[in-house]
Amino acid sequence: MALGFNTTTASSGDILPIVKWDAKAGDFIQQDRTQGADGVWVKDEKELALPQKFAMDLGEIEVGWLSFASGAPDFQMVKATDGQMPAKPSEDHKQAFRVRIASRELGLREFSHSAKTVLRQMDALHNEYEAQAAANPGKVPVVTVHAAETIKINSPQGELRFKVPQWSITEWIDRPAMFDGNAAPQEPAAAQAAPMAVSQPPAAQPTGSNLF
Repeated sequence: MALGFNTTTASSGDILPIVKWDAKAGDFIQQDRTQGADGVWVKDEKELALPQKFAMDLGEIEVGWLSFASGAPDFQMVKATDGQMPAKPSEDHKQAFRVRIASRELGLREFSHSAKTVLRQMDALHNEYEAQAAANPGKVPVVTVHAAETIKINSPQGELRFKVPQWSITEWIDRPAMFDGNAAPQEPAAAQAAPMAVSQPPAAQPTGSNLF
């Protein structure tokens, strides 16, 4: 079943750090926000080398509308499984998706896009997910972004070139705890002096991958 990008009601959620895809340059970018001594928040962006591999919560993907007209992202989204697609909120809103991804290196992040070229790639990836989900109950897919693929589109302005993520599902793993709000810190806390060290068994990790 295609995602059917005609969607939305407002959906609220925790504010997560994000990753972005530059549909012109084909760059995959990790974005973080840091607060300086003056209290001002600034964006810190880092290009991620391809290939990249991470768990993607495709069973909980949201579809809907996205606008940046106010200067900040305005998401009007529903879960793709809900099937209720309200009217387009405004002329400034574009069809979009929003999905969570996770790995040890990236932590828990949000990935969204509204470019039609990237929507087509996500639609195809979601079809791949649906074709395999029944054989992998209780698991989530690991998606590998292999490379940036150049595509050409004819328009009234002539031929336009874009780059889209060339990706696929490469394995399935147990659902990471961080998808359900149980994310562990990416860096261990500073060690503190203690009279005795008590040995603890290692935490259970999702099977079938070294992502976590």
